[in-house]
Amino acid sequence: MSHAFPQVEMEPIYGFFHFLSVTSSDIAFRGETIGAEHIPRHGGILIAANHASHLDPFLVGAQVSRQVTFFARKTLWKPGFVSWWLNAVGVIPVDRDGGSDVTAIKRVLNALKQEKTIIMFPEGTRSPTGALQSPKPGVGLFACRAQVPVVPARIFGSFEAFGKSGSVRLGTPVTVVFGRPMTPQDYDDPKAGKERYQIASERIMARIAQLEAPPEKVI
Repeated sequence: MSHAFPQVEMEPIYGFFHFLSVTSSDIAFRGETIGAEHIPRHGGILIAANHASHLDPFLVGAQVSRQVTFFARKTLWKPGFVSWWLNAVGVIPVDRDGGSDVTAIKRVLNALKQEKTIIMFPEGTRSPTGALQSPKPGVGLFACRAQVPVVPARIFGSFEAFGKSGSVRLGTPVTVVFGRPMTPQDYDDPKAGKERYQIASERIMARIAQLEAPPEKVI
């Protein structure tokens, strides 16, 4: 993979928009990226991050030099450009109003089996204050079922850049910190019974909470 231009190893449409994402995030939210070297170059992986802004998928994905598979609500698939774009970049539709979406679960597990990269947010929804929330069992389910490495990631500044009830503040520094990958032995307890997936999510969320922002630079 080209370190300077990882987009050459991606599908053309995704690679084009990834390049735009990298460029625009560097201009609009000039923060830092720490620990990107912890992201495995090969094999299926889950990247689990905190969630405080609509910007989070875009900002994390821009810092990952592998093609990423995202989720989106099925209701976004309407006739027109948006549906074309979602399909073109490989977004998985999820029925959030229908309980457990078996089709989406199968598609995610199949993507991991095909050695793809999935970004998930253990909290399940955006934080109303920017503070870390308790995780839901979803990320634990996928991690335990797929038995893949989980890379914890923490986003600093995205709530300030575009919080749940605010407006976009261009120029706000947003930093993404990636931690060392967690192995299945780190997060999975097969003997935990019905609590297995919740326990896995909590262990993953605890690793996210341990990640620290880099010290502020004094100019």
